[in-house]
Amino acid sequence: MVKNSFISVILQDEKEENKGSVEFQVFSFTNKIRRLTSHLELHKKDFLSQRGLRKILGKRQRLLAYLSKKNRVSYKKLISQLDIRELKTR
Repeated sequence: MVKNSFISVILQDEKEENKGSVEFQVFSFTNKIRRLTSHLELHKKDFLSQRGLRKILGKRQRLLAYLSKKNRVSYKKLISQLDIRELKTR
């Protein structure tokens, strides 16, 4: 997987930065989401993992909404680095 190697490169860059920052939290949630998604491809009836995935998706969505309001440039950069879709506007 190319994405995992790319994520590990980003992780090495982020180790020097604040682990409590919104960007790092979104990055770690994205990493968890990708691992859970690959797990659920094998174990389709693991409903507890599906619930955990939905909770993590909601947390990441809220953090991305916060980041897009506070710092739009950082939000765009993070979305392009992690290769995720932009939030829908209401």
